[in-house]
Amino acid sequence: MVFEPVSTEERQLGEFGFAGDDNVVPFDVEPLDVRGRAVQLGPMLDQILARHTYPEPVARLLAEIIVLTVLLGSSLKFQGKFIVQTRSDGPVDMLVADYATPSAVRAYARFDEVRLAEAVAAGNDTPEALLGAGVLALTIDQGVNMQRYQGIVQLDGSTLEDVARTYFRQSEQIPTEVRLGVAKMVLPGPEASREHWRAGGLLVQFLPTAPERMRMSDLPGGDGDEENNGSPHPEDDAWQEALALLATVEPTELIDPTVGAERLLYRLFHEHGVRVYEGIAVLDECSCSREKIKTILDGFTPDEVADSIEEGVIRVTCEFCSTEYEFDPADFS
Repeated sequence: MVFEPVSTEERQLGEFGFAGDDNVVPFDVEPLDVRGRAVQLGPMLDQILARHTYPEPVARLLAEIIVLTVLLGSSLKFQGKFIVQTRSDGPVDMLVADYATPSAVRAYARFDEVRLAEAVAAGNDTPEALLGAGVLALTIDQGVNMQRYQGIVQLDGSTLEDVARTYFRQSEQIPTEVRLGVAKMVLPGPEASREHWRAGGLLVQFLPTAPERMRMSDLPGGDGDEENNGSPHPEDDAWQEALALLATVEPTELIDPTVGAERLLYRLFHEHGVRVYEGIAVLDECSCSREKIKTILDGFTPDEVADSIEEGVIRVTCEFCSTEYEFDPADFS
């Protein structure tokens, strides 16, 4: 997945804006041949997580998936949807988030309350332990009559950052670095008495003009160049310098509301000259509707309709946004 800077009108000399929370900021650093995206999520993330009152370990995991989905999905150049989903055998057995162009984000987590409580009590509550073994699927859906593209990465105890790096290495073969940060914070202002979820992320890719400069070694067990097999990144000096700079980023910087995405990028790359572009807003917006759910119910058999009736009506609650829809069973007889 190659990130191109978004088009924007030329700013007047001296003018500069800050995208703020819930906006993806595309950028490039031409001397290092890198491009990427940065984001800080605030109110949008807080709304999604508060809607289900997830236990904190679950909310933290889902927040990381949301940041990753936003960083990747906001790069789509067509009408479609980018979906990130885990399926695993841990206490948190499913996480799913999707980004529908141009700006809609929704997410949901499924977990076993008993197993989660046992894991927390035993101190086995790291994100990797809560997910367990399984897979992470990244899907690009361009709509009806278009073939889906899907990449699968194993969940094997690695962090979500490492899993994302593996995905790019095996599926895109573009040198990529991902940084994610999540935390609950008490923010100044009228709601200072309540903790708010915040998250941030950086995704940086090495995209030199000469393709041989970005050649990555084969994955272990592959049939590529064995001499450099196992080296996760090309030895290009520009990319190595970019990695060294990114290694200095603390997770707290990714979520700090006083350090916006543009300021963080300046801190990292000012010596080389970083160019930032207009922010892309992301919204807490579900794609469910009464019409869509009715279409699903229209396909039910009479027995399935009968089994769905409670207190004389059919109630359907969206797992993503918790909106409840009621239908008259007579409409499906």
